[in-house]
Amino acid sequence: MIARYFAYGSNMNPARVRERGIIFGAALGARLAGYRLAFDKSSSRHPDVGHANIVFDPAAVVEGVLYELDGPAEIQKMDRFESAPVNYSRDIVEVVTQHGVQSTWTYFANPAVLVAGLKPPRSYLDHLLAGREYLSPAYYAALAGWECVEER
Repeated sequence: MIARYFAYGSNMNPARVRERGIIFGAALGARLAGYRLAFDKSSSRHPDVGHANIVFDPAAVVEGVLYELDGPAEIQKMDRFESAPVNYSRDIVEVVTQHGVQSTWTYFANPAVLVAGLKPPRSYLDHLLAGREYLSPAYYAALAGWECVEER
């Protein structure tokens, strides 16, 4: 069973993942081809605020953090934080790292919680920016320039 998790949203912040009690060893930069980042997943607490999601786009690439989990049970712990299977569904994708192609779990927002035109709050985006060491300079710059909504 796979014991890896690809984070492209707020879990790109390793401190956040540790605070959630997820046990992992190595963390690596990873790229998922054929998808683009979107903030179209409606927040449970603030429906007019967007959280990260990935959307099929054959011309795009999403960068993120690949966590080598302590074991397969760790992804089940993450399900609780991602409100899976209600808000997000978990599936296996293949990402590219410095060690080649890796099969890994990641999350996709469910259609029932998608809303076009949402923007993330700055505090949420800051978690993505905390993954800077795992991202290319261009991808980090694009994230840093993302338009945000006012904090609630």
